[in-house]
Amino acid sequence: MSKIEQLYGLKNKTIIVTGASSGLGLSMTILLAQCGAKVYGFSRRGVPDKEIKTVFEGEIIFDKLDVTNKELVALKFKEVAEGNNGTIDVLVNNAGVTIKQKAQEFSVDDWKYIHDINVTALFQCCQAAYPYLTRSTDIGRIINISSMASFLGFTEVVPYCSSKSSVLGITKGLAVEWAQDNILVNSVSPGWFPSEMTQGVMDQERKEKILNRMPLHRFGKPEELAAMIGFLASPAASYISGQDFSVDGGALAYGY
Repeated sequence: MSKIEQLYGLKNKTIIVTGASSGLGLSMTILLAQCGAKVYGFSRRGVPDKEIKTVFEGEIIFDKLDVTNKELVALKFKEVAEGNNGTIDVLVNNAGVTIKQKAQEFSVDDWKYIHDINVTALFQCCQAAYPYLTRSTDIGRIINISSMASFLGFTEVVPYCSSKSSVLGITKGLAVEWAQDNILVNSVSPGWFPSEMTQGVMDQERKEKILNRMPLHRFGKPEELAAMIGFLASPAASYISGQDFSVDGGALAYGY
């Protein structure tokens, strides 16, 4: 095995990705399998939204999962672990939602819906994966998908901003509490990438503002985000925990 494979390969790793059927989650799932991992891609849909035409060093198993159902999450994670020597090596918490609405008009139900998926379900997935991550033969990893909205205010998505700020708090808290339990916990904050969720909150005026704010003046490619997930899942990232990594074309660095 070459040094590159030793540092960045994921052969024989068991990985769970939530929100894996489309967009950025599907791109992450594919890359992790290309790097040699056995990846369980969970989503409400249960199948990818497009045909996958690529060759994997590892494999992908797609399945349905409602991440807000705590009992079902625990059962699915247990099934994954039991089929892989009692372990899970990496959990990627990617499932997330938003709704575009003026702050003063947001209903309690919509607020709860966003936080149930983006915050509560994410934490429950971490809890369900915990005993199996501690048994990883390498180091168990949790990679939470946060957002630029963890740091910046955006109009008409205030509950989303709140939920993604919570993801950072969960990431740092777990990184400290589980540091001696063979688990590293980090998060990744995507900038603007093509996805169903971003298209739902972006009109032409907002699109122009976004591109003008980013030093690179372009949207990200899904594989550019997936590469960071692959790195954090790899042996090369064995001394990194409690950190957030912005993959945003320089947007957070923008001054005035």
